[in-house]
Amino acid sequence: MKSERKFRAAIVCALLIASALLAGELGRNDTDAASHDARGIRIAARHTNADAAPPPVPYDAATARVSFVAKQTLEHDTSAFTEGLLIHDGRLIESTGLKGHSDVREIERTTGVVRRRAVLAPSLFGEGVAVVGDRLYQLTWQNGRGYVYDVATFAPRDSFAFSGEGWGLTTDGTRLYMSDGSSRIRVISPDGFRTERTIQVTESGRSVWMLNELEWIRGELWANVYQTDLIARINPVSGAVVGWVDLSQLLTAGERLAVQRRGGLANGIAFDEKTNRVLVTGKMWPKLFEMDRSALARP
Repeated sequence: MKSERKFRAAIVCALLIASALLAGELGRNDTDAASHDARGIRIAARHTNADAAPPPVPYDAATARVSFVAKQTLEHDTSAFTEGLLIHDGRLIESTGLKGHSDVREIERTTGVVRRRAVLAPSLFGEGVAVVGDRLYQLTWQNGRGYVYDVATFAPRDSFAFSGEGWGLTTDGTRLYMSDGSSRIRVISPDGFRTERTIQVTESGRSVWMLNELEWIRGELWANVYQTDLIARINPVSGAVVGWVDLSQLLTAGERLAVQRRGGLANGIAFDEKTNRVLVTGKMWPKLFEMDRSALARP
């Protein structure tokens, strides 16, 4: 009888916790502080924002949603745990993660060959990258420190401190935008890496968390939603998601299975302003996929 009561109690508890997750009560937290379930019972703190459940987006069927249809495919290193991707003066630059395997690299777009790289210390987990002027900024995940390189040579120039976790990074040419796995994006001055304001990202009034790799594209912030095949198109003033880009049709069934076995996920957005092309890829994906941005109707 006791075992039956315990079983029923465990089921009720599990349902309550699942309900809280679905409502976003756990996923919205930006810190490792403990949460409470629907009955007010304390739930153990997460160790990282990556431990949250992904948001059940899209919330609203009325939000524009388009599939990314590749016009060209390029080779990609299947061992690269992609955390950041960008194009600067025609050069493709990628930041990779995993301790002992993190670096920032320049890639030959047509062949996938690495032209140059800067390797992080084995204890560091590389994250997003962005270029402002002649400085290449790279985040790390949980070390609270980022690194600055000369964008032309990748020679180290400086470092900077920040609070919380480092996930995605991009720039509008003047300010940096940083995600940390929560529903908030920090707007940062490159000079001293000072946070000037934060953007709360929502769709139809509901928080969208687990924002990862970022890219600034023609006045919009694009953000991969971690553990999903969706990219959110965000109004950087209001924080509202104005559209979704669906990457789920890019990989073949065989490629998707191989990526899953390697532990890969969709992540990586780069925009070439000169050609108006968007490139996307993923952690340990076999290809980069390219399309003309004009093929995506503006919401």
